[in-house]
Amino acid sequence: MAKIGVWIVGASGSVATTAMAGALALADNGTSPTGLVTALPQFGETPFCDFKDMAFGGHEVRQPDLAGELESLHQTSGLLSPELIDAARDSLAEVEERIRPGTAVGCGKPVEEMADLPLIDEEKPADIVARIREDLSNFVEEVGADRLVVVNLQSTEPPFPTHACHQTLDTLREALGKAGSMPLPASSLYCLASLELGGAFINFTPSIGPDVPALLELAESTGGLVAGSDGKTGETLCKSVIAPLFAMRNLKVLSWVGHNIFGNRDAVVLDDPENKSSKVKSKDHLIQQIVGYSPETLVTIENIRSMGDWKTAWDHVHFEGFLGTKMMMQFIWQGCDSMLAAPLVLDLIRLAGLAQDRNESGVMTHTACFFKSPMGTDEQDMFKQFAMLVDYLSS
Repeated sequence: MAKIGVWIVGASGSVATTAMAGALALADNGTSPTGLVTALPQFGETPFCDFKDMAFGGHEVRQPDLAGELESLHQTSGLLSPELIDAARDSLAEVEERIRPGTAVGCGKPVEEMADLPLIDEEKPADIVARIREDLSNFVEEVGADRLVVVNLQSTEPPFPTHACHQTLDTLREALGKAGSMPLPASSLYCLASLELGGAFINFTPSIGPDVPALLELAESTGGLVAGSDGKTGETLCKSVIAPLFAMRNLKVLSWVGHNIFGNRDAVVLDDPENKSSKVKSKDHLIQQIVGYSPETLVTIENIRSMGDWKTAWDHVHFEGFLGTKMMMQFIWQGCDSMLAAPLVLDLIRLAGLAQDRNESGVMTHTACFFKSPMGTDEQDMFKQFAMLVDYLSS
């Protein structure tokens, strides 16, 4: 079985450390695979990589303390058992030795303020990419990996404007070579470096990442893979399951309002209006695409520090039925952000490894059910998205 080098951007965050601890526990048969889509019985014959064949490293803007992050999750949110944390401690210490300072270009003020490492900040964007690529190459060699999968778990970036140079690889490379120019934010620079090495890049955030024509051109030319964007773990997951009900029963959605509160580090970053706007856009476009028209919608996201890693969403759906009768549906979703996201990260690593084994390249459209804004398709119906995954894995 091929060994996969998993490089995480935002390696000391709660989702990253939970995913790593989970992979270690699964490798030792120390936990159940509950929450993993790739562990469903219907995929039991699919040759996914074993968790013991994953080696981790990453980039960070903060001084890494992986076991400390897990302990904080336990103390502030009641997550993870002390036994699981202790079992992972030595392996996480080894991963820490492989974490390198990253870049905060285009990440917004909140990320810049929390950074406490000497970050990559070269005059030419091409030099930033070269530094990232060198870190990735050294990592692959150090751990003896046959495959490279880069997962973007860094904090949400503010929206990044489209540039003319994004259209082709040649024009993008020209722009990257100019001093003082910054045609791409950090998420896309990480993607560029990974694709140049023929790796897979998974964008679990709403940041632009691989969603640039020139980067898709690069993926096809190097045999690289991309998937994204923005992991679908909670309220939006519920929307993608519930909204088809209204479409199938010909009930007219008049308005759909969702209020979200949570209190982890991601919530701190999303307190900034610019960073928040990227997340709200990712969460708010789904309803229209499923029902085929534009109801009145509202999504709010608020940082409530006492919530810790626990996330609560209240949704209110106002709809019209037979003879103009107006009715309502309400639901509450409560879950732990890291515990919902981490297994999906491991799923996507396994799916990327499988696609690499199949010598595929380009957009992993079949992973749509994992994302709020899936690349390669406009389909938002969770049932249809999951059928795409089933069809892919049965082929």
